[in-house]
Amino acid sequence: MKIAHFCDSQPGRPDGVARSAELTVELLRAAGHQVDLYRPGPLLSRGGVRSIPVPFRQVRVGLPFTPGPADVVHVHSTGPIGMTGFRAAAAWRVPMVLTWHTDLLAYADMFAEIPVGAAWCALRLGLGWSPREFLELTRPGVVRQDRLIELGKGMFARAAVAIAPSAKTAAGFAVFEPAAEIRVLPTPVPPIAPGPERTGGNVVLSVGRATAEKNPELLLQAFTRVMAARPDARLVLLGVSRQRRHLTGRITALGLAGHVEVRPPVPHHEVAAYYRAADVLAFASTTDTQSLVLAEAEATGLPVVVADPGLAVRPGAAGAARFTCEPTPDAFAAALLRMLSDEALRAGVTGEGRAAVAAYSPDVFRGCLEEIYQRVLAASGRG
Repeated sequence: MKIAHFCDSQPGRPDGVARSAELTVELLRAAGHQVDLYRPGPLLSRGGVRSIPVPFRQVRVGLPFTPGPADVVHVHSTGPIGMTGFRAAAAWRVPMVLTWHTDLLAYADMFAEIPVGAAWCALRLGLGWSPREFLELTRPGVVRQDRLIELGKGMFARAAVAIAPSAKTAAGFAVFEPAAEIRVLPTPVPPIAPGPERTGGNVVLSVGRATAEKNPELLLQAFTRVMAARPDARLVLLGVSRQRRHLTGRITALGLAGHVEVRPPVPHHEVAAYYRAADVLAFASTTDTQSLVLAEAEATGLPVVVADPGLAVRPGAAGAARFTCEPTPDAFAAALLRMLSDEALRAGVTGEGRAAVAAYSPDVFRGCLEEIYQRVLAASGRG
């Protein structure tokens, strides 16, 4: 089977989209499939789609290119490279699988590039919008959301299967009125050596960006309450690159200076050491569609507290639900304090997390994805 994957996240970018696409392609190639991966590469040399960097963003924009033919197209994002995948599937008359890694509706009012990109997508898809409809993308709130929903409908109409990385994300597809088949298929994490069992510690870890969509204010407000109960507690924020000055200002204003470490992104293979050195992973975001850091932490034996009940179900729906709370400072702090102090709870959550990761292996994921490809090929008459 020849499969073409299209992804707008460049290699090494610290986000789940790039890592999900890379792992998927690696697993498929290992199983003997012929797989092309189109993603941003350097402007002046080979090694991906020629692209240019966006100033002050960890983003590269792919330039026009011509992909080779494939039996199935799999699109992971909706930037220029992803839109090339949409158009290629239509031109080749082959089925397209779409994985909805990013909640564009949740991010739309936080990132200026999303409305701009949405307008470009509508043009590339030939949706026939009027000038007034394009201008609706400039109006924050309900008007913009409604226009983005119309764009999403146009995208979903072109997919044979729409993959959601979580049940929460699948439920959100309802606004797009999808005709495509919906499958919940989270990205797995490769095996990670567990860390030694820790008891009585006070290290709270957060991994990922600290920009507004990740809700760092909720985490900092909750940590002030954790410190009131445990003055020796420490918070480590790993992966902070943008908005460091604003974050440092908030840490100082909340009286947390000296208790919070702000660290830049590190190579992915180094993140496991931070999981092993922490006592609990604090996950404050309510906009993620899955978040690979949750399963990575669970694989190392680090208990997780998630301030998003929508992500309670672990990948593969194996075993007990994650330990979640409502996204308020008081509820988040109470959950973190309980995880730090209740050894029976820690042991149970740690065991459940490890078992879930082991049950939902990369091989299980690959088998499910191959079944999807085979089915869409058969339905298109190409199988």
